[in-house]
Amino acid sequence: MRHKLLASDAGERTFILVLDEGDEAFSGISTFAEKNGITAASVTAIGAFSRATIAFFEFEKKSYKKLPVPEQSEVLSAIGDIAVDDEGKASLHLHAVLGLSDGSTKGGHFMEGHVRPTLEVIVRETPAHLRRRKQPGLGIALIDLGSPN
Repeated sequence: MRHKLLASDAGERTFILVLDEGDEAFSGISTFAEKNGITAASVTAIGAFSRATIAFFEFEKKSYKKLPVPEQSEVLSAIGDIAVDDEGKASLHLHAVLGLSDGSTKGGHFMEGHVRPTLEVIVRETPAHLRRRKQPGLGIALIDLGSPN
């Protein structure tokens, strides 16, 4: 993965990340955020995967149902955010819509994607600090606007 700082002003930074064939997107973006101390940002991406996993949150079960996409797909849209989890580490929350060769789509919570041939990611950081906290009754972590850094 390669990256470049595109802009930096008043505590806000904008980066472009270019992931290469074979890179795993979720871990790559998360590692980048961790190494660069990003605590609040929006994320958008386009590109393609050789295989991916998305998921659907089953509210009654309080867990994600994994939906493998074992074929080449176009990342038509990927949007989300970066916050910090209960341990102080970067927490990526991303949703994706993947286009398949027959023109159909699959979408959901993004879990994993193996890049082929590229993924172009824009990370727009803000000077804020967002905390994502585990919600015991829900089974997932959500941004907590009432918590301090």
